Amino acid sequence: MPDARVMKRILAVAALLVFAAAAFIVGNYLRRVAAAIERQSKVDEARPADSIVVLGAAEYRGRPSPVLEARLDHALFLYLRHMAPLIITTGGAGGDPVFTEGAVGRAYLTSHGVRPEDIVVESEGDTTVHSTAAVAEIMRRMNLKSCIVVSDGYHIYRVKKMLEHRGLSVYGSPRPSPSLEGWRAHWLYLRQAVGYGLWRVGIPV
Repeated sequence: MPDARVMKRILAVAALLVFAAAAFIVGNYLRRVAAAIERQSKVDEARPADSIVVLGAAEYRGRPSPVLEARLDHALFLYLRHMAPLIITTGGAGGDPVFTEGAVGRAYLTSHGVRPEDIVVESEGDTTVHSTAAVAEIMRRMNLKSCIVVSDGYHIYRVKKMLEHRGLSVYGSPRPSPSLEGWRAHWLYLRQAVGYGLWRVGIPV
């Protein structure tokens, strides 16, 4: 029989091989998902639906950040084109003791002519998983079956999958923004791929 030192070496090599195989499998998976995220980010699927869902972003003491404002402007554009009769704004407080992203979104849209009764606010979500679960519940209670998701392009694939998982028909419509290129684009796609993979195994992020 091999002595203890040989057995330790064998076990160490076996563990290394298992780790390398797992890293290879995970790496390939993340690359495939990142490629799907990139493809989705460049497609506008807007079509008539029951609602427009605006994913939250930062707000500054009651005013939308440039990113949130751009998302809201795109939702307003779709609403004025009669793509959907209802807009759902999302996002919690994010540490703000007074305002939430969802409520700031509602105030911005009403100031631009959207009727208050055409806006539903989801103001509890502090993560994409939390917000999409809350949106799905709102839509279920209101008997809404389809939605157009408005967010940054790199975010839409993950949001679509989460809402589709809850039985909704979902169409992505990214807000207009400069094209992502280089390392920053790859990093954003990879980060979303990791978030999606963690959600698939039950770890909400």
